[in-house]
Amino acid sequence: MLVSIDPPSLDGVNVLLKGGFIMPLLKPDPTFYPSPRMAAQGPAEKLAYVAALNPPGNRNNDAMLVVDVDPGSSTYSQEVGRCTLTNFGDELHHFGWNACSSALCPYAPHPHVERRYLVVPGIRSSRLYVIDIKPDSRKPQIVRTIEPEEVAKRAGYSRPHTVHCGPEGIYVSALGSPSGDGPGGIFLLDHFSFDVLGQWEVDRGDQYLHYDFWWHLLHDTLLSTEWATPKMIENGLQPDLLMKSEYGHRMHVWDLRRRRITETLDLGKEYQMVLEMRPAHDPRKTYGFVGVVVSLKDLSASIWVWHRPNGAWEIKKVIDIPAEPAEPDLLPPALKDFKAVPPLVTDIALSIDDRFLYVSCWGTGEMRQYDVSDPFNPKLSGSVHIGGIVRRAPHPKHPERKLRGGPQMVEVSRDGRRVYFTNSLYAAWDEQFYPEGVGNWMVKLDTAPKGGIEFDPKFFFETKEYRLHQIRLEGGDASSDSYCFP
Repeated sequence: MLVSIDPPSLDGVNVLLKGGFIMPLLKPDPTFYPSPRMAAQGPAEKLAYVAALNPPGNRNNDAMLVVDVDPGSSTYSQEVGRCTLTNFGDELHHFGWNACSSALCPYAPHPHVERRYLVVPGIRSSRLYVIDIKPDSRKPQIVRTIEPEEVAKRAGYSRPHTVHCGPEGIYVSALGSPSGDGPGGIFLLDHFSFDVLGQWEVDRGDQYLHYDFWWHLLHDTLLSTEWATPKMIENGLQPDLLMKSEYGHRMHVWDLRRRRITETLDLGKEYQMVLEMRPAHDPRKTYGFVGVVVSLKDLSASIWVWHRPNGAWEIKKVIDIPAEPAEPDLLPPALKDFKAVPPLVTDIALSIDDRFLYVSCWGTGEMRQYDVSDPFNPKLSGSVHIGGIVRRAPHPKHPERKLRGGPQMVEVSRDGRRVYFTNSLYAAWDEQFYPEGVGNWMVKLDTAPKGGIEFDPKFFFETKEYRLHQIRLEGGDASSDSYCFP
């Protein structure tokens, strides 16, 4: 006779009692989903974890804030917890989960891990923190600190940036070497110990600049983009380098298992800073979207689609977002001569059903929603304005206030009904484009099933202590997971 018991001390484990022996049986974390369809049917998030960085000139340590996103809660749109980091000057930027639905992929399964830890890099310090959100999700705690010396010694990299849970380990991108030059690339952390395993690349070809990366797991393909080396960005955008087209303008296609470049897709030197990538969630689809910050021709921003129509990878521009004319007196010094506000697309997010793409225009203060049911013919389906270099549009909760900053880091709930975003880009760049101050806010949009977005007038989270950057949602979000079943 088998008797199932579930003692609270054994998270994620069924225990069967048979003949006096206890046999542990591993069960997958309930927030892992084999398919995007099943993920969209999961429970709604009630908490958001938000990276909070210390503004220049202050002496706060950075923190991970916990924000209540449950509309039925008495503390809705308020901070309900935090984890203050133990060192000064980390500059939190991007971060990610230690594990996600990719754990269920057949060729590299590790379903015995759980989505429990946030892996949080400091882009300025090159230090990483591992933060445990259990047993109390409102009281996250640091359980390990990975010093920059360990990253440099084991991987040869610095300035860790993007974290993706994936096959064989936790993948972390890095912008460059310890000297602040290139090349940038990817290193791996162990799923269990969080030890730095080493540099991921075996044959990088002529790849030197690096930024984001994503994959098509069932096609053994990883793709990466280019921004800049640390020296090119840490003190702000360098106009002379920009006008010489020295920022990134390429994507690289890699053999995921052999860890070598197989193709390079050049968008053209006019298109500077190829940043955030969002692949289709359906594993049968071999396409994805990537945002380009600026065109040297006219200051426009653009969205491109990578795809593989006939066995070879290609890339095509599908969205142009023009700059907006403006009086020079209203512009920061870096833009006065151009007499225009560039959109500055700095983040994008794709809903889990692959239907809607959200585009952050940090310069003009606009969040755009596109219907991308046909990825090669996107249709603008919604738009809201908030902040902006010139517009300074208010939020419905405070219609009398002109807001600075603009839509920046964006995250979409698994069911696609809610969109959250913050307004800080990168400390040195904040100062450059918003010299009067960038503000410190996070807002939420509600979406309509057939397209359209509007502000939730009750949700406006603001802090006087920190600037706010990336958001992760309890139980996962649209830009966390990869799936291996349609």
